[in-house]
Amino acid sequence: MKAKLLIPKQIVTVNSKNDVLENHAVEIIDGTIGRIEPLGNFNQLDYDVLDYSSLTLIPGFVQTHIHLCQTLFRGFADDLELLDWLQKRIFPFENSHSKDSLRISAQLGINDLLSGGTTTLLDMGTLRHQEIIFEELIHSGMRAFAGNCTIDLNELFPTFRESTEWNLKSSYDWAKSFHNSSNGKVKFGFAPRFVLSCSEKLLKETKEMMKDFPGSVLHTHSSENKKEVETVRSMTGKENVEYFDSIGLLDDHTVLAHCIHLNDKEIKSLKKNEVRVSHCPSSNLKLGSGIANIPKLLKEGISVSLGADGAPCNNGLSAFTEMRNAALMQKPFHGPTVMDALTVFRLATIEGAKALHLEKEIGSIETGKRADLVLLDLEKADQPMQLNEQQIYSSIVYSASKENVMTVFVDGEVKVENGKSIIYDDNELVQRGKNHFKELLKRVN
Repeated sequence: MKAKLLIPKQIVTVNSKNDVLENHAVEIIDGTIGRIEPLGNFNQLDYDVLDYSSLTLIPGFVQTHIHLCQTLFRGFADDLELLDWLQKRIFPFENSHSKDSLRISAQLGINDLLSGGTTTLLDMGTLRHQEIIFEELIHSGMRAFAGNCTIDLNELFPTFRESTEWNLKSSYDWAKSFHNSSNGKVKFGFAPRFVLSCSEKLLKETKEMMKDFPGSVLHTHSSENKKEVETVRSMTGKENVEYFDSIGLLDDHTVLAHCIHLNDKEIKSLKKNEVRVSHCPSSNLKLGSGIANIPKLLKEGISVSLGADGAPCNNGLSAFTEMRNAALMQKPFHGPTVMDALTVFRLATIEGAKALHLEKEIGSIETGKRADLVLLDLEKADQPMQLNEQQIYSSIVYSASKENVMTVFVDGEVKVENGKSIIYDDNELVQRGKNHFKELLKRVN
């Protein structure tokens, strides 16, 4: 089989120099990026030539906090604050998942993410039937971290929990089955839900278990909502991050979603332990949870990346929406120059890769990295009329949407072409989704 030669209009590399290259082509050999050179340096007869000369090539987006199991509930948990949202909607719905409803939820989410240019995700999973999510991730060919969401305490919705021993054994068994599966593209992310739903024993033994699975991460929620923080304080006598630190949960393989309500001591702890923070701006706005001080975290050198969270608290899974909101929501507080388009675009690409320790494999377009690539049509009427290096980031962050995504590659394989998935049929997904959601509602009631 011939190597592929991608010929885009321009290449937004996200390398250390943030080079934007014109009149260049990208060689792809066995899913890996080979040479990136001026087009004239290649003999096109030696390649399977893919002419995208009107499109802009970017790295695939990396989202570091997703709930695939919740996609089926989109639009059914609106206008509630976090703890009510969990108690009245999300926990009852997740508790009522069958294997079939979980499968269509995962398929809907993966389809949404891929068609929006996200090629790598960190998923929180759900309590039961986690193998279904892994099966769908493997089928899709996406790059992902995922794991069962462990819950052994639940005062909000007591039937949605399992014993500590069940949670630990299930995590270990699923990690043993799926860590480094799909030719290494799928890895395990241990996922205790948050302090309020996890015993100290569950948290500590989960962290200890990670030693058996090198390259895994620990993924949980932290400091998202004021009531949550107050309840954690009454339970433990500590703030969220302070509590995690006290039981040895924090290091550079820990990803904390949200981190809105932090004090200075907690920020120092995040920095000291090299913790990764997943910023979910749209979810934080919609649930009224607050606005994380991302400029301060970045100034302290703390790893920050982006995630859409779940469809019921967003209500989309678009990296474009997260970039735009991440940039705009800080400006009234810190001034118009903070969170510029280039900075935010890097959060959605190379910084997401760094958060997952994948920066040597993905996150930028460079020789030797995997060909996780997205082609955007930035020639539409809703885009800047002239795209120099500054405007190209403005176009992507402030103007573009998933409607601009034309082609998506993961490991050099096409997953989306001409804006349409080649894996799933949208109409069929919608019909099955409607049917399974009706059945799920019957189980809830």
